[in-house]
Amino acid sequence: MNNPVTDVLHTDELIKLALLEDISQEDVSTNAVMPEYKKGKVELIAKQKGIICGLSVFERTFKILDNKTQICFFAKDGDEVECGEILAEIIGDIRVLLSGERTALNYLQRMSGIATYTRSVAQLLQGSKTKLLDTRKTTPNMRIFEKYAVKVGGGNNHRYNLSDGVMLKDNHIGAAGGIKNAVKMAREYAPFVRKIEVEVENLDMVKEAVEAGADIIMLDNMTPEEMKIAVEYIAGRAQTECSGNVTRENIKNIIDCGVDFVSSGALTHSAPILDLSLKNLCPLED
Repeated sequence: MNNPVTDVLHTDELIKLALLEDISQEDVSTNAVMPEYKKGKVELIAKQKGIICGLSVFERTFKILDNKTQICFFAKDGDEVECGEILAEIIGDIRVLLSGERTALNYLQRMSGIATYTRSVAQLLQGSKTKLLDTRKTTPNMRIFEKYAVKVGGGNNHRYNLSDGVMLKDNHIGAAGGIKNAVKMAREYAPFVRKIEVEVENLDMVKEAVEAGADIIMLDNMTPEEMKIAVEYIAGRAQTECSGNVTRENIKNIIDCGVDFVSSGALTHSAPILDLSLKNLCPLED
């Protein structure tokens, strides 16, 4: 799987900002008990079962603080890990191990939580034609990490940002004076290779979107019964997506509607973290 978070040109500045947030001047606690260099080792341990994700970001956090830090991983992104499992050994300057611990774990716990939650939702769609998508409802400055975690968990990425595709939502439609005009204007402005997606809220809007020639029609906050009728009416003239408060608890209601895609903001905004910890720090001889 292509891992965009290993592209340091895109991620190093974000990690540095996170480190700066946590170490604005100095790590007072660490400098008090460890004023000078001392080599040490600490273990990364899973405290609950789940899907691990973000190991490269975890590693990079320590490497930015000290490129001499060595990490031996016993798992890879996408692996299901068990409670109590040792996932890695980190060896280096004890001051770096202590100062980088929280930021590195914040990334790893968040990304692993998203991958774990996504896996549980994606499994509910197995055997159906419907593909699971994420949304732009991501934590500021965490999108590249969170969307990668969705892929590791078995989901698919919707557009990355506003430059990545045309999606005409209710306010765009209102600003343009209706679906027909909004689609026409988008066709004239956007490159011909770009698909145009239109968000609709009722069956009348579905008909307008079909007549306007939308490539993808998003059925937003419609009931399963309405979605079935909409999909039957669209009849393959556009791809279909449903959205609106989709969670693990209610996604089963959508499986039989026949939509091509289901997007869920909960994958990134509501996934709980996976509990992980750095334990058993001990000094080593050089």
